[in-house]
Amino acid sequence: MNSSHNTIERGFSKFATYSSNLVGSPGAFLFALGTIVAWLAVGPIFHFSDSWQLIVNSWTNIATFIVVFLIQNAQNRDSKAINLKLAELIRAVRPARDDMMDIERLTDKELEQLAERYTQIRKERQRKMSS
Repeated sequence: MNSSHNTIERGFSKFATYSSNLVGSPGAFLFALGTIVAWLAVGPIFHFSDSWQLIVNSWTNIATFIVVFLIQNAQNRDSKAINLKLAELIRAVRPARDDMMDIERLTDKELEQLAERYTQIRKERQRKMSS
């Protein structure tokens, strides 16, 4: 079961990455734009009816629903990979502080406090440099 789970996960990751790249391409944008133009062009034929509006609303909702999950999956994996690369850099550089590793797991309030601390450090360095 573990092997098949890994195969499914790996397959989904590849599919999500491919789909995210495809959806973000200029060709996909032009296809979406062309679809809307075609939908608008047939509006007079259907007398701009409720059914005519329902068609585009349904298709755009379905597409958006699916694409959100695919893009989120790809973004989550990219974020994890970047965090792991940064953690490795922090670990490898001697003067770096190990407590900066895994800060993505902090609460929003803790991250804000950390950001404020670094803002104060930057301001202090600027004062020293201007003195």
